[in-house]
Amino acid sequence: MKISFPPITSLYVIGLLILTSCGGTTLVSTPVENIDTVPLKVSDLTEAQEETWSHADLISDTIPGMSINKAYTEIIGTRRGKKVVVAVLDSGIDLTHEDLDGVLWRNTDEKPGNGVDDDKNGFVDDIHGYNFLGESYNEQLEMARILSLKLGDAALQAKAKTRLEADYTEASQNKAQYEQILQAVSQSHEAVSKHLGKSDYTKTEVSAIKTEDPALQQNIAVLLQMFNFSDSIPDLLEEVKDGIKHFSDQLNYNLNVNFSGRDAVGDNPYDLMDLGYGDGNPQNRFPDEDHGTHVAGIIAAERNNGLGVNGVANNAQIMSIRAVPNGDEYDKDIALGIRYAVDNGARIINCSFGKSFSPNSEWVYEAIKYAATKDVLIVHAAGNDGLDVDTPENTQYPNDYATTPGVEIADNVIVVGSLTQNYGSEMISSFSNYGQKNVDVFAPGSGIYSTMPGNEYKSQGGTSMAAPAVSGVAALIMSYYPKLSAPQVKKILMQSGLSSKTSVILSGDPSKAKGFSEISSSGRMVNAYNAMIMADGVAKGRVRI
Repeated sequence: MKISFPPITSLYVIGLLILTSCGGTTLVSTPVENIDTVPLKVSDLTEAQEETWSHADLISDTIPGMSINKAYTEIIGTRRGKKVVVAVLDSGIDLTHEDLDGVLWRNTDEKPGNGVDDDKNGFVDDIHGYNFLGESYNEQLEMARILSLKLGDAALQAKAKTRLEADYTEASQNKAQYEQILQAVSQSHEAVSKHLGKSDYTKTEVSAIKTEDPALQQNIAVLLQMFNFSDSIPDLLEEVKDGIKHFSDQLNYNLNVNFSGRDAVGDNPYDLMDLGYGDGNPQNRFPDEDHGTHVAGIIAAERNNGLGVNGVANNAQIMSIRAVPNGDEYDKDIALGIRYAVDNGARIINCSFGKSFSPNSEWVYEAIKYAATKDVLIVHAAGNDGLDVDTPENTQYPNDYATTPGVEIADNVIVVGSLTQNYGSEMISSFSNYGQKNVDVFAPGSGIYSTMPGNEYKSQGGTSMAAPAVSGVAALIMSYYPKLSAPQVKKILMQSGLSSKTSVILSGDPSKAKGFSEISSSGRMVNAYNAMIMADGVAKGRVRI
């Protein structure tokens, strides 16, 4: 699992037209030519808009959200849908969270806490899902495991060695630079706080300070530079500390060939038949193990309960499968996690993780094909390296092409890239991977506000956030049109989205700009309003896909 942090340099410089009817009302989606004439939003988003932008409507709000609110207001209304189980194959989830405890899947055939596999499904006490990680969490990246265990052939080991050495050097440099930034900003913050008599202040207040003291002048200059990246110096300091921890974890765990987090689990992770490990408690184990909780909230946080956030889907039940550590996931855990989800009633599996090496990828391919035979949709994050994943050297795992890029092994996987709040040339998140063959759609993924452990809420960014947005829309479709198959839902998500003729900046680099239609197989951004219109047409035989 990869989490993107801002590049060090930045801290230093610090569609489709459909006519159909639903409930007696004619609904018309927005044609491409109208989308491209939408005025760019010039004012900053309010705090409320920042926290809900992914649910906004491009036409009425000039924010490239998924028209979630419009779908509920104009299409769903008071209609009742069916429950849809969405498996979150991720880190552990805070199962006690105030905004999630009412939307958890429950295995009613299992009696909690009796140490018995009551339903005979092979998993003991799996009330809300299953934990394949035991008490482990910190882990190596797969390239470190390839070297430490000498996995694969000489060519694979050489590739892993080259990549690991480069990443280790980069992480070391980034950690040192973040530490320098922390020292400089902390010193300036302390001096200015003392001068102003308070620890939280605005850029205007700092700019207004008059002093002949050269040291204080230098401190003011440092803070004014930092205000270009955050409205709050205390918040920025916390972000820098998070960055230091991230790079420290990379050096201590992820890129350390002498570390093994799997020892605490007790199985052989390279033996698919070594079963019976883990336990029935997929609760998060560590305070910073928040990824799964954030993902779950995007999909299905309890709607309109006066707390926190509204999830995309109102009838989703979250099945928690703890299989993604602070490092690269094991192919064995992912393959077994997919099969667990399928066998226990999930219709959608959200996979907000990925890696560059996969020594046992065939186990995952077989699990994907198994899910396809059971009509289960898999929604996968495209990855956060800012790369063209159509290029063989940039292959991301898991994927749905075993040998030939772009040639799918099954028709039940949809791969999602990330959008920002900024409609126009800057609407692709700088971290988002892209690819006309191997990325299917784009959805909101930058600065997404959602649930965090301990009844907290926070904004996070990544294709990890874009994937659950799409899982939520898929759950909406399946809830109100339950007879549609997983491949049909995938096609609806891809064909009903909004398109654009806009040229967009990729990887944060203007020299890499391409047309929006050239960076995914659909050339579209997911739109719940249009998807529900198309789903209605497909379900009633009026629209062919």
